[in-house]
Amino acid sequence: MRHNVRGRKLNRTASHRKAMFRNMVTDLFRHGRIKTTTAKAKELRPIAERLITYAKHGDLNSRRMAARKMSDPAILQLLFSEIGPRFADRQGGYTRILKLDAVRRGDNAEVSIIELIGADEEVVAKPKKVKAAAEEAPVVEEAAEEVSEETAEEVVEEEAAEVEEAPAEEDEEKTDKE
Repeated sequence: MRHNVRGRKLNRTASHRKAMFRNMVTDLFRHGRIKTTTAKAKELRPIAERLITYAKHGDLNSRRMAARKMSDPAILQLLFSEIGPRFADRQGGYTRILKLDAVRRGDNAEVSIIELIGADEEVVAKPKKVKAAAEEAPVVEEAAEEVSEETAEEVVEEEAAEVEEAPAEEDEEKTDKE
């Protein structure tokens, strides 16, 4: 049983993991986005979101809790002065993980980008495929009807033109045979 066992070990010791995530979260706040493996990005997301929540509170205890997880005091100041207030109205979901189609050359690991979501960006839900297919179906049927009507008219016109040309050709053939 896996009671109270969470997180990925990522083939590192606990101290190495802790130092790695400190550096990664500091770089995430410094640059706004970082490129890393998908597994590391998924493990980094809760740490970063918790730190942003601390920054939204903004009190001394929150600053001390955040300082335990970050390695650069200047970025800690940036977190509390700019990043925290930027997400003041948002209730969560401060980061986004974008999976890339590429893999890392050395070990074929899946690569992703983890980034901070902009304050003015709103999350827009994608329409479900069922609704999209249902909405597109009448358009396709209407287009098919229009094409079939146009095609039918063109075929009738072509046949009429052939019928008119055919007797003239037969008359020419009869005169040639005589």
